[in-house]
Order: sequence, then C-alpha cells, then structure tokens
Amino acid sequence: MPVVVVESPAKAKTINKYLGKDYVVLASYGHVRDLPAKNGSVDPDDQFAMTWEVGADSRKHVKAIADALKDDDSLILATDPDREGEAISWHLQETLTKRRAIKKSTEVKRVVFNAITKTAVTEAMKNPRDVDQPLVDAYLARRALDYLVGFNLSPVLWRKLPGARSAGRVQSVCLRLIVEREMEIEAFQAREYWTVKALLANARNQEFEARLTEYAGKKLDKFDLADQTAAELAVQAINSRDLTIRSVEAKPASRNPSAPFMTSTLQQEASRKFGMGARQCMNAAQRLYEAGHITYMRTDGIDMAPEAVTAAREAIKDRYGAEYVPSSPRIYKNKAKNAQEAHECIRPTDMTKDAAALKLKEQDQARLYDLIWKRTLACQMEGARLERTVVDIASADGQVVLRANGQVVLFDGFLKVYEEGRDDVVDEDDKRLPHLTEGEKADKREVAPEQHFTQPPPRYTEATLVKRMEELGIGRPSTYASIVTTIQEREYVTKDKNRLIPEDKGRIVTIFLLNFFKRYVEYDFTAALEGELDDVSAGDRDYKDLLARFWKDFHAAIEETSELRIAEVLDVLDDALAPQLYPPREDGSDPRTCPQCGAGQLHLKTSRTGGFVGCSNYPECRYTRPINGDTDDSGDQILGEDEDGNEISLRSGRFGPYVQRGEATAEQPKPDRSSLPRGWSKDEMDLDKALLLLSLPREVGPHPEDGEMIEAGIGRYGPFVKHGKLYANLKEVDDVFTIGMNRAVEELAKKAESRGRRGAASTAKPLKELGDHPDGGAMNVYDGRYGPYVKWEKVNATLPKDVEPADVTAEMAIELVNAKASKKGTKKKAAPKKAAAKKAPAKKTAAKKTTKKAADSEE
Repeated sequence: MPVVVVESPAKAKTINKYLGKDYVVLASYGHVRDLPAKNGSVDPDDQFAMTWEVGADSRKHVKAIADALKDDDSLILATDPDREGEAISWHLQETLTKRRAIKKSTEVKRVVFNAITKTAVTEAMKNPRDVDQPLVDAYLARRALDYLVGFNLSPVLWRKLPGARSAGRVQSVCLRLIVEREMEIEAFQAREYWTVKALLANARNQEFEARLTEYAGKKLDKFDLADQTAAELAVQAINSRDLTIRSVEAKPASRNPSAPFMTSTLQQEASRKFGMGARQCMNAAQRLYEAGHITYMRTDGIDMAPEAVTAAREAIKDRYGAEYVPSSPRIYKNKAKNAQEAHECIRPTDMTKDAAALKLKEQDQARLYDLIWKRTLACQMEGARLERTVVDIASADGQVVLRANGQVVLFDGFLKVYEEGRDDVVDEDDKRLPHLTEGEKADKREVAPEQHFTQPPPRYTEATLVKRMEELGIGRPSTYASIVTTIQEREYVTKDKNRLIPEDKGRIVTIFLLNFFKRYVEYDFTAALEGELDDVSAGDRDYKDLLARFWKDFHAAIEETSELRIAEVLDVLDDALAPQLYPPREDGSDPRTCPQCGAGQLHLKTSRTGGFVGCSNYPECRYTRPINGDTDDSGDQILGEDEDGNEISLRSGRFGPYVQRGEATAEQPKPDRSSLPRGWSKDEMDLDKALLLLSLPREVGPHPEDGEMIEAGIGRYGPFVKHGKLYANLKEVDDVFTIGMNRAVEELAKKAESRGRRGAASTAKPLKELGDHPDGGAMNVYDGRYGPYVKWEKVNATLPKDVEPADVTAEMAIELVNAKASKKGTKKKAAPKKAAAKKAPAKKTAAKKTTKKAADSEE
C-alpha cells in the first residue's frame, strides 16, 4: 500500500476516510528537521551549506514512516500547498533517503490539495508531481536569513543591551512599527475645537439632529470655532434666528461586498469582531481546515474556484431568493504586494452548510467558521442599494446654515448576511430622518456647543498591525501570527485592551537597531527582500546569490558594532531618545539636571528589565525614572534607618513601588524588600510604615491544636494568615499587623470548612487513628462531605455503608485504600520517588531553548 504523509494526525484521520484501506496515511507532526541552535549551522564560507538535525520528538515519527516503507515502495508527500508544506516534503524525502528508507526503486511523488474534501483529495492523487525545488529554495533562503540575523545580531544585543533577548529579520521591523506609533502618540499635541449641534423638529413634531456647517456667511472649517467663546456666539446666532428647511436632496448610493478572506483579512476581522489574537485565529482555522470544513488558511489569494462560485450563487438563491444573486459572478483581483504562490481564498468547502449545520463544539471554531461562511456568501451577493438624504436648514439672512444627514436602505443585498467590521470607528451621520419638505419651518428644541480635541493616532491592535505589515509588504501569511506572538513573548510589547504597547526594553532595542543596523529595519529594504524571495520561489533568482549579497554587508555591520563599548552605545541611544527622555521644563531649567540632587546629570542606563533614566551621581543619588515618557520626579527616597543602622528606602520597580532595607552586597545579594500593598499610597509612606512591611511575616502565636506557629503576612493575593499549608485571606491590610490568636484560629477554621471537610483533613481531627500503612504514611478515618472515609497519603477511600468508623481495623483500611489506589493508579505512581531527582537538568534545557529562540525562525 502506498504511504501517504501529511503534517498532522487530524489531517491524516480525515484523509484516511477518503482514501480508504488501500493507503497507509501517517503524520510527520510538522517539520521533522531544523537548524541546530549553535554556531556553524549555516556556513557562509561554504556556499551557505546548512546542517540539519532531526528533532528528538520527530525521530519516532520518521521511524514510523521508514518502517511503513519497508512494506511498500511508494511514498506520496501530501503536506500543505505552500512554501512551508513544500519544505516539509523536501525534509522528509532527504531524511528518509539518508536512512535508506527510500531506495532507488522507491517512487516518490508530491500531491497538493487546497481543501480536504473527497473530491479534492482524489483529484490530487490523480495528478502527482515532483517536489518543487524553487519553492524549497525560497524556504532555504528564508531559513538561512533568519538564522544569520538571529544568531549573529542577538548576541550583539545581549552584550550591548542587558535585558534584550533577540532580534529577527521581520520581528524587529514589526517592533519598529509599534515603537514609532507610540512615539507619535507621545509627541502628539492635542488641539481644541468646537462644534454646534441642534435638536430640531418639523411641523409634525418629529425631532432630528443637525450640525452647524455655515456661520456668518462662511463655510465652517474644523478649527474655525477654536474656543468656547466662539462656539457660544455661534449658538446665540442660531437662537436669535428663525430656521426653515432650505433644501432636501436625496441621492441614490450603493455598497458592494468585501472580497472573500485571505489570511491577513481573516485575522483582522476575527480580531475586530471576537477579539481573537492572530495565533488564536490561525489555530482555530487550522482545525477547521484539517476537519475538511474550509480551504487552506494560509494564502494571499482572494480568487475563488469557478465551481465554488457556482455553489455559492446556488446557496444564496436557495436561502435568500433569486433577487440576492447578481446577474454575473463577482470577480476579485489581488491587490497585496508580492502575492505569494497562487492559492484560492479561504472559504467553506460546502456552501450549503452554515455553522449550525456543522454542530461545532469548540467556540473559536464555530465563530470563525460562521465568519468565513457569511463572508464567502456575501462576496457573491447583490450590492446594497441606499438612499442618502442631505437636508440644509438655514436662516432667512443666510448667516447660519445647519445640515442633517440621513440614510435609508432600499435593498439590503449582501448586508442581509454580513457587514465588515471597522478598526477605528468614525462618526457617520447615517440616522433615519423624518419626512422634511423645502420651505418647512424648523423649531429649535435645543442648541448646544460641543468641545472636542484632536486625537493622537491609535495604538495598533493585532489586526491593524497585520494590515499595516501587509500594506508594506513585510512578512507573509504563514508568519504574521508567529511574529506578533514573538514580540509579546520577548516582553518587547504588552497587550492592553487589545492594543499593543511597547515596553522600555522594546523601545531600547528598536532605537539601537535604527542607529546601528538601520538598513535592516527599513520597511523598503525588508519588503524588497521579500520580493527577491518571491523571485526565488518563482525560479527567477538563485537563492545563494541572494544570501551572499545580504551577508556581505550584514557581516560588516556586525563586526563594526562588536567593537563598540556599552558606554558608547548608550551615549548614541541617549542622544537619539533625548526629545522623549528630557522634554523642556516649565521653569526653563536644564531638563538633564537631576531633579532630586540638583547636581548630577540624567543619562540613559540599562538593566535586565529594560532601560531607565538615572542620575550620574549614583550611588550618592539614586534617582531613577522610566523612559516611557513618565517624568515623575519622585525618584528613590531615603525614609530613615532601622535599629541596626541599615538605610530604609522607598523605590520604584518594574512591578510598582517597594521598600528596601540596605543595599545589595556580595554577602547579602538580596536585601529585604516588600512591595506596597494595594491601598497604600507612595506619597504617604514613612519610616514606621516601611519597617512594619519589612517585619512581615509576623508571628501571631502557636496554634492551640498542634502548637505550629500561625503567621500573618501579605502575599500575591493580598493579606493572609497561615497555619502549615492552610492560608486564609484577610479583608484589610491593617489586619495583618493587629490580628490576634482567637480571630486567626477562627479565620483558618472558616477556610478549612469552605474547602469541604475532605480538603480540610490536614487540620480536622480524625475520627479514628489506624497506624501506618505498610508502604509508609499514616492512615486515619475522617468524617467527610459524603460520609466517613479512610485517608492515606493522597488516597481517600469511602467506608462501605454498613461499616461504622469505630469498627474499622488497620487491615480493613489497608484493603480499602489499596483497592482505591489501584483504580486511580496512585500506588504505582507513588513507588518510584527517584524520578524527582531527574528534574535538575531541566535548567540546562531551558537555557538551550533561549539560545534557540535567537536563531529560530523569527521572521
């Protein structure tokens, strides 16, 4: 039987249904090989030879494929129909050839299908081809570029900017977009302007709204009413005049549907409508594709197969009627720069099935499928026909003119099914207006001025960022989600209310790259390189020539920067960031003079958590402030000394203000610290309060039952009292310093009770003590929520209904807990405790992983 290989087990399962018992369908579980995260994996001195390594997780999958080929001499590579899919097929063929699983007699073919349906799969099997080498070359070029940039630039960042984690060929350009947008926002100066709105009524007492558009015989521009005085004069001018309807003009208008989805527009719409991140969206789409519900989800194409267009038009006619089907099919042409290999749009494989018909259990999949189905049908529907009405209301002398806008939908067309969301909604006058006629009097119900301020450009959402990257020709559909995720995982960017905000670390990295590697974070350069890579995939350019030209200049830039000292780098960055770091002061004094000591000069400094501004008089003056435009001049404060003469200071940290005892030394690398609890103001802190915080945890006294000490403290979840492993939250922070023994015991008892008596067994009194189990550990009988039970270690065995707690013997208890343990598998797991010691090497693995991130595919 021919061996068919796909990426995932879910895809394998679906395809196996269509191919039947005549084929063996196996999964590669993604890429089987990668470049080792070490120096020399790509060798520029040997024509960019690449050393590949089969991943530890992939070896068993490769072996399974190799074993299957022992019984058959035919291999069909059916991985995804894009560059990554082609690369996986190439890797599999190379790896299996090296293992001698592929022999000279083995027939190796490549098949591709855009949808996992029976028709698409069986048709693809009839039209096999060889692995597309130009597509593989484009993959090799990208992978080599990402390795060369990541593996050579990231160490420069580590040495010159402590706390910086990595740089990437496209990742860093994406980060630049976010940082530059933030700098635009910080540099933005709001401008005030006013408008005047009136609530009017016609002769039939029907109300409508209008805005002042002409004043004193002149058409109003945005800033003509610059302040409240000007606006109130305009209000008086309206109130002192009678108004009539001067003109009513109704114009026909139409709206056409949006094109069907490609990867970027699907991510944008899922973000707008559901708040889905790019990765979350693509994970749901992947599951839908593997289940055969939609076509391939990584595509730049918006064209639709003719048979799909026909199916969509028939589905529209059946569901909504012939009037919703246009006379001829709609044709969409791709406008994106550097469109990737020609693929169909993202659409349902069966137009007749809506989300309800598929009965999808996963919410993300159900919502995403519904979105794709509606957009696909809408794109082949009639446009919406509208009537837009513009009404001018004027005074007899023409000194004031107000305008009311309205809109009526005459035929909903595609709007019956779907309307595209908007990233940043603008105010549109599309309200329904009452019937108005020329010459009709308009009564004034209310005339009011409204104050406005111009708004800075909005921060990017994942959707608008992907849209901007697409416009600039940066990245590709298969990489958008990973790029946006990577910059968040590197802690260069955080997401708040779906908006992307650069951290100080991300800002510093971006300014560094703009000053020392500017060419490699330029939008045009990155887009041009994408175009050259597309030329490679089309077979029009040699990928090794591309790599050689890139490496020559990039290597020189790396060598030049490696010679710089950290102080030199910080001086350059300090000057570059000066407008943000040192804005002019109201008193005209030097913005670089330290506001705390008045003698030192402020300068940019770096730490493992990012950049900050500090005083040159450190350690005498410990003034610091963040670089994100916050010019709070409070800095660090010395609150006094404790009994031993240690300095107690109030400081600002990454996670907020905290108090500290003394300084870090070689003997005491981690001095006592305590964060200010919620509700405690930094401005109200004094020495006494600081010493109270640093005295925690406080000993309340020994518990009356077992004598173990009860402690009170402030933790991650607020104030608490603690006895052994039992924690009970306290309502007020002050309770930590005042709570006595009686109340502490009471709070702990309440907590034990709220967990249920079983959960409180560690503090509850046993009904009967039975001694130790043969394998070690005490056995006791407790009263539980569902009746009495025997407890041994983590095993709870309920007593039979006819057995009283007092009658339970040790032998009976052993029998009960052993029976329960064997059901749960607890006893088997409990025996080999040596396994715990193996956890120690995990740190090495983590360190290796960090290095890999630098050299990984970080586009």
